[in-house]
Amino acid sequence: MFPQIDLSMSSTILIIDDEEKLRSLLTRIITLEGFTVIEASNLKAGLKILEKDQIDVILCDVKLPDGNGVDFVKEIKPRFPLVEIILLTAYGNIADGVQAMRNGAYDYITKGDDNDKIIPLLNSALEKVQLQKRIEQLEQQVGKRYGFESILGSSALIQEAITLAKKVAPTDATVLLLGETGTGKEVFAQAIHNGSKRAGKPFMALNCSAFGKEILESEIFGHKAGAFTGAIKDKKGLIEEATTGTLFLDEIGEMHIELQSKLLRVLETNEFIKVGDTKPTKVNVRIIAATNRDLQQEVKEGKFREDLFYRLNVFTIFLPSLRDRKKDIPVLAQHFLKIFSQKSNTKIENASKEFLEHLQQHDWKGNIRELKNIMERAVILADGTELTIESLPIELQSINLNTQGTLSAFDLASVEKLHIQRVLNHTKGNKTETAKLLNIGLTTLYRKIEEYKII
Repeated sequence: MFPQIDLSMSSTILIIDDEEKLRSLLTRIITLEGFTVIEASNLKAGLKILEKDQIDVILCDVKLPDGNGVDFVKEIKPRFPLVEIILLTAYGNIADGVQAMRNGAYDYITKGDDNDKIIPLLNSALEKVQLQKRIEQLEQQVGKRYGFESILGSSALIQEAITLAKKVAPTDATVLLLGETGTGKEVFAQAIHNGSKRAGKPFMALNCSAFGKEILESEIFGHKAGAFTGAIKDKKGLIEEATTGTLFLDEIGEMHIELQSKLLRVLETNEFIKVGDTKPTKVNVRIIAATNRDLQQEVKEGKFREDLFYRLNVFTIFLPSLRDRKKDIPVLAQHFLKIFSQKSNTKIENASKEFLEHLQQHDWKGNIRELKNIMERAVILADGTELTIESLPIELQSINLNTQGTLSAFDLASVEKLHIQRVLNHTKGNKTETAKLLNIGLTTLYRKIEEYKII
């Protein structure tokens, strides 16, 4: 429940009425309650104030020299959705009242007779305004937490993935996220959802490797009562729960091949049949899938449907491993340090240079998930206000930081660096062409560019 607040604090009321005496009377009544009041004699002047000042509630006459208050509501409500409008009329008219409410007015009252209702009505309208503002703030916080701002890192590989995700987010295209376990595929899926027109609608996530075939089918597609032993009532599947929103299917490569055909039908027809049902259910859902498997190889081995692969592979984004973006480790470590120090109510402010250097030399087979776990452990073990290498697991403490050394003229790495630089110069910086000429993967090229600090 939201805490109670003083509605008069920083609440501003705009009165639009061409009768000066009535405006003055209303201003006096409302000001005595602690509200700030601004006056306007016509709709044009009122609109200028609305565009310039932060208005919470408008008290507006219905009949004005330059227009009708009922029409004014219809005009401004889409532009200023958080502003509530109370219409005042000298002569009550049921038809006008109904139309005013349809246009978005908060209420419609008669002048003079209802002056004693003004303050309670204002308080009621302001409560709605404050609630709407809080909801908007919470939505912004959630959007930031699960939006693209939550994806940390400045390395070329992660920035390329973010750029692709931002481009596909506003569309309804199916997205396939590829990468090792722990690289942040669900974080990307949530960011794509929150960057789409489906933001604010349901986001459902399911790990396909966590269930057997029968349970997974029921979890995704739902079932009818009596479909199997224990199915005592109808159950909606996640694909139906996510309608109008997004369904994220993690580890899609683990899905049984019989269920793959049902998912294919959803992608092709926007409908499916629940377990134990005879008629199809229509849905409007966006699918984002993810896997750490090589689906093309799975197709060759008959473990994954080729037609489903091509339906999922509309827009593919590769998420790099942490060892391929080691320059991002310090910022990620600092992020987790802040989270876990707050969670454990400790005052650890930073990590030592040696601590971060040891992190950057680790192989990170578990990727970001492994880094997160190690940072939580380090915060628990830390003494003082700084993380030191003593807070790290033994295997990280024993890393030899001198293995890198400096590149010499006879060192193999130096020769490789020089050759990569020459090919980059030849292709005028075209990395895709450079990778082809070097006969290496684009990911490997990016990693070597960062490793050798090639500009």
